[in-house]
Amino acid sequence: MTTFDDLLEEAGTFGRCQMRIFALLCLVSLPMAGVYVGIVFQGFTPDHWCRDPAVVERRQACGWSLAESRRLTVPLVNISGLLQQSSCEQYEVDWNTTALTCDTQELELRGVPVTACKNGWEYQYEGRKSFVTEFNLVCSDGWFVDMNQSTLNLGFLIGSFAFGFFADRFGRKISFLMSNIMNAIAGIALALAPNYISILVLRAIFGFGAKGGWMSSYVLLTEIVGVEYRRMVGILYQMFFSVGVLILPLLAYFITDWRWLQVVITVPYILFLSYYWFIPESPRWLISQNKSSKALEITEAMAKENKRKLKNSVTLTDEEGDSSSASLLDLVRTPNMRKHTFILMFNWFTTAVVYQGLIMRVGIAGGNVYIDFLISGLVEFPAAFLILFTIERVGRRIPFSSANIVAGAACFITAFIPDSMYWFKTVVACIGRLGITMAFEMVVFVNTELYPTYIRNMGVSVCSTLCDIGGIVSPFLLYRLAVIWLELPLIIFGVVAFIAGGLVLLLPETRGVPLPETIDDVEFPNRKKEDVVENQQMKKPLKTDLTNNKEATTV
Repeated sequence: MTTFDDLLEEAGTFGRCQMRIFALLCLVSLPMAGVYVGIVFQGFTPDHWCRDPAVVERRQACGWSLAESRRLTVPLVNISGLLQQSSCEQYEVDWNTTALTCDTQELELRGVPVTACKNGWEYQYEGRKSFVTEFNLVCSDGWFVDMNQSTLNLGFLIGSFAFGFFADRFGRKISFLMSNIMNAIAGIALALAPNYISILVLRAIFGFGAKGGWMSSYVLLTEIVGVEYRRMVGILYQMFFSVGVLILPLLAYFITDWRWLQVVITVPYILFLSYYWFIPESPRWLISQNKSSKALEITEAMAKENKRKLKNSVTLTDEEGDSSSASLLDLVRTPNMRKHTFILMFNWFTTAVVYQGLIMRVGIAGGNVYIDFLISGLVEFPAAFLILFTIERVGRRIPFSSANIVAGAACFITAFIPDSMYWFKTVVACIGRLGITMAFEMVVFVNTELYPTYIRNMGVSVCSTLCDIGGIVSPFLLYRLAVIWLELPLIIFGVVAFIAGGLVLLLPETRGVPLPETIDDVEFPNRKKEDVVENQQMKKPLKTDLTNNKEATTV
């Protein structure tokens, strides 16, 4: 009887076939960056003020710049102790009755009543267009922009559950393809949406499909490579998200209309439908569904592409003895499964809260949104390389825990550094961003290594729903607590990061351990390790016996 891990050793643990599939699926992470953080550009809120037709007419007649007409005609308001030009109020005055002329340098308007904007807004946006400027989502309607990201996270949340169940019941490949059909339709419809309500609905559908497809392809990747390559493909797969983050500001800089940017983000999902002919179903999943013959057929094709050959007679063991149907209760039914699920869910929540919170809290560079975004994306690359350097030398557990603890410590230290030491404060906060990015990248592949095959996709998807909840909670933690004390959110981030780091130490080490096939492998991990050791020891006597026989024949 042969397990799939045994068969994979014969077919090649990371041969030409797996490299091809890996390269294809890594491309899935690129547009995911546009889906997740594209709102920075598509929903950008530029500097704005009330539009007054009389002022516009006077500006055109006098040849004033926008800044000059705004300085003369927009009221000043107190914002955080500073007098700034109002974005939401205008003077209630007939400009034709004032002393405003083309030569006016200063205008005395104290005591003139102000009112809310009546004729829309003007925007300082250099000919660009976001959905904020198109639908005037500013001032009292500004909360609609927050709803855009909330509906996306709602789609992520529902998609995690739905596609987690769908992929474990019907297969990784079909769930990936179905998600791309949904993404293609929703993405193009989003670019053509006639009003903002339809944008919110389509944004949720887009998030639903994008999250499900991304997780399904990640699980598929980890299931077709050998144990020694799982961490590499997992980290590099996520690193392509960071590549997408670097590409996005370049696209947004040259594509000035948010609708066309949406089309560019969507086009890859249309192209991914061609993967039907290029990627196989997961043999591990097929075995868990008692479809060993189909799994063997796919594995033979992989071996052929890898220029390897399987044994003439192979019988695959179906180790999925628990059930071929995934159930949510399986995640909490037994002690170790319950412990793993709780710790992983808390870590998903923590990484999302702290990661998003630190991005919003630390202004890496000010002034230019494109440069700021590019620099912030570069911070994620050292995290990936640190993981690749330490993960096989030290293991999963210690770097994972340390990353959370470093992030927590950086949050605490940053909170007590005075504002006068701005650059030192920024550097320490960036160290926190580095730590939490490492934790974010590690929680994904550690999650896949702790669940048995038949429920692996559901386990990852269900646990990652806490990431979406954390993404919704983080802005409220940051902005509401900052009203009490500006640094209070950092204290909260530090506390949850420290707790997450401590809980990780309660997880088992998964370095070099075969993926669990059943719940028994999770509950009794030592038994599986003993089987591996026994198999290795059985090979040694075999080699010795052959040597002895050869010597005896020579004599």
